[in-house]
Amino acid sequence: MVVYDTYAWVEYFLGTDKGLKVRALLREEGGYTPSIVLAEISRKYLREGVSPEIVGKRLLFIEAMTEIVDITVEIALKAGETYLELLQHSKRVKGRTPSLADAIVYSTALLLGEDLVTGDRLFRNLPHVLYIGD
Repeated sequence: MVVYDTYAWVEYFLGTDKGLKVRALLREEGGYTPSIVLAEISRKYLREGVSPEIVGKRLLFIEAMTEIVDITVEIALKAGETYLELLQHSKRVKGRTPSLADAIVYSTALLLGEDLVTGDRLFRNLPHVLYIGD
């Protein structure tokens, strides 16, 4: 199985070529979605003016298609370490500053021993990342 981040779900709902890759993975493998991704999806679509009803349907779809992983003490501890690693990585590659949500999502994948499905350039070339971007 794999772990889906916000980028992957947004592409899925847009129906892009990248989203088709996510669709295929969902059918083949199922997977996990960190709970913080649900909040990020909600914020994004509500900020863009999508109705709460549609946003709710998308969140319920994600919940039906994947196992939602809540933040545990283990994930929280790992996220603190991972954030610092991502910060160093972003400086090396001159990328954007990572968020705590980035660290939580990546830590979830690492602790589950699964690949993170993303197109976010922050994660490109990192271990346990299935990069669908570019």
